[in-house]
Amino acid sequence: MDRLLILSVFVVASCGLAYELIAGALASYLLGDSILQFSSIIGAYLFAMGIGSHLSQYVKDDDTLARFIDIELLVGLIGGVAATVLFLVFSWLATPFRTVLYALVVIIGILVGMEIPLVMRVLNQRQAEFRELVSRVLTFDYLGALAVSLLFPLVLAPKLGLARTGFLFGICNVAVAIWTAHHFRHALPGYRAQLSRALVVLALLIGGFFAADHLVQWSEKGIFGDDIIHAETTPYQRLVVTRWHDDLRLHINGNLQFSSRDEHRYHEALVHPVMATLPWARRVLVLGGGDGLAARELLKYPQIESVTLVDLDPAMTKLFSTAPALTALNQGSLKDKRVHVVNDDAGRWLEQNDEVFDAVIIDFPDPSNFALGKLYSVPMYRLLKRHVAESGLVVVQSTSPYFAPQSFWSINATLKEAGFNNTWPYHTYVPSFGEWGFIIAGARYTPPTAIPVPTRYLDAGAIKLMFDFPPDMQPSKVEPNRLNTQSLVHYFEQDWRNVQR
Repeated sequence: MDRLLILSVFVVASCGLAYELIAGALASYLLGDSILQFSSIIGAYLFAMGIGSHLSQYVKDDDTLARFIDIELLVGLIGGVAATVLFLVFSWLATPFRTVLYALVVIIGILVGMEIPLVMRVLNQRQAEFRELVSRVLTFDYLGALAVSLLFPLVLAPKLGLARTGFLFGICNVAVAIWTAHHFRHALPGYRAQLSRALVVLALLIGGFFAADHLVQWSEKGIFGDDIIHAETTPYQRLVVTRWHDDLRLHINGNLQFSSRDEHRYHEALVHPVMATLPWARRVLVLGGGDGLAARELLKYPQIESVTLVDLDPAMTKLFSTAPALTALNQGSLKDKRVHVVNDDAGRWLEQNDEVFDAVIIDFPDPSNFALGKLYSVPMYRLLKRHVAESGLVVVQSTSPYFAPQSFWSINATLKEAGFNNTWPYHTYVPSFGEWGFIIAGARYTPPTAIPVPTRYLDAGAIKLMFDFPPDMQPSKVEPNRLNTQSLVHYFEQDWRNVQR
């Protein structure tokens, strides 16, 4: 059995799965990270592979080798450029993005579906025993899939980014075409022509690999509009910081997290309604809040002895600890000796830690996917309750009670289900986001009549208005967010779909 072709099976299997993972990850970044994106792309991709396997039977036996090489060049070219093309389409031609996405997924899937049947036919023509042939081909096919499924999230996506990863695997497909053509050159009538085509495609992909970052930044400029001063793909998310005049903005996976022009409204509303009523509080836990802005507000209170900040992504806390423009915004809070930064999953950290805190500030991103939804779940809040002092308070950023009312009141219901029997929902207006909501939970609470530290926006009058909900933001009957159903994520997707209509 020809070892070269068996090695080709390993490479093409790796490339085939890589293109599927890139499409799913990119769709999640740009359209929202949900089961719908990954499941629909996987389904379309596997269906297209079935079509490709069926079409492979129409390739004539004496033409099998040449067509396999042609398909490798097509897969390498289309799969290699797909991520970059999708970034550009989303940036500058947002309307047909889904059409282009699924068209590319289907085309790549059809071509990938033809690869293994053609390899098996080539090997069969070389008089390999069929039982051994099927065994070895499928073994290396599955090994290739395993290799890329581990490398993609741990190394490739965070180190290279989606666009450059696509080009890298495109280069691998073309390399398979070149070494196959060279190895069988005496049995390949059009060897020189195919080699020339392969070298042209290889040159394009190598050029794309080195230009990928510039192309993605250009596309992101189309998405965000402002100048990009920092862009980074981490193992957990895509971080982009933009600047327009004096306005700094953080985007995570394409979603705005704050604008420096009005973030003080959000963070003052998040922190001070709780802290102004706890003059005895010494130890505070912040879950999320890797930008250090909630910590900045906490450190205004002279009695605070320690702030433990738990954020999953070390790239996030490093960025906001070192970038001058960002440390100026958070006033160096993450470097303050009273702040202890922990990079870990919040749920795992709570399970492994037995500390009790006087106040807990929860500043997670919105529950737009199931990974984030679990952080707003009944088990999570029950676990959290063990870490709150008897007279302590918890405050949760809870999306918008106006734009996402089901989501907001589901978080309230979840806190109650988890044993926080007393909750105090409130809201404020943040120009970058509109009406935004928060929920305080604990044994007892009375809104403060004064704020004992300097603020730019919040005062006693503003706080009083926060706890008054007008008729169009009244509670709705919704389910708490349990892990087995994650109703909150479904509410969130439904709420924001309604806004976009």
